Amino acid sequence: MPWVFNEPLVTLTHAETGERSKALWEAEDLGGMTEDNNRLPVPVVILVALTIATAFLTTIPLWGQRPTAAIYVDYIKAMDTPEIQSIQEAQGDDAAMKRIVEINKDNPLKAQQGRHPVSMDDLRVLKPQIEEIMKLPAVDLKDYTVVGPVVKIANFEGNFRANGKRERQQPWWDKGFTIDLFYLTMFFVGVTITVKRLPAYHWQPRHHEADPRHGERRHNA
Repeated sequence: MPWVFNEPLVTLTHAETGERSKALWEAEDLGGMTEDNNRLPVPVVILVALTIATAFLTTIPLWGQRPTAAIYVDYIKAMDTPEIQSIQEAQGDDAAMKRIVEINKDNPLKAQQGRHPVSMDDLRVLKPQIEEIMKLPAVDLKDYTVVGPVVKIANFEGNFRANGKRERQQPWWDKGFTIDLFYLTMFFVGVTITVKRLPAYHWQPRHHEADPRHGERRHNA
């Protein structure tokens, strides 16, 4: 199955292989259903491109974003307030957690809080860890990632700060976009190779018909 690359957007198949594929295509009627060898319509290509672009633009920066300790600092501070404690005693953890979320509805990190919700039990586990980190000098809680019940230094290494410490924050381009672009690229490359291994699009099967016009045929499917 030799490959040819002189016209990659037309065909990747050697002429002999293409002829065998044509003969098989003509001989197989798929139980009465017939298939053409048309190119994908341009409007469909444009629609696919718009769908992908829209998906990326409307979910920034959703994919792969890891929760940091900074997201929950205000939640933890609210836990010890008299209002939350009284709600917790009277109505339980769920009502108290709901009120904590309401208090933080204008928080700058509201979007991330919504993407990484926690329960009151989660906050009880995270609270002592985050408070210990806050005692460190010149600490940035965005450098710490919440991995399940554990708060740990993020495994990123960015630029050095003025105090000599590295930024340990997830870069904007590594919130799932990189791996998603990889899979999209592999998908489209795979589909293109599969399609271009078929006979060139300017050839049309006649499906056993005696029509002398090679590019046209008559059938019901």
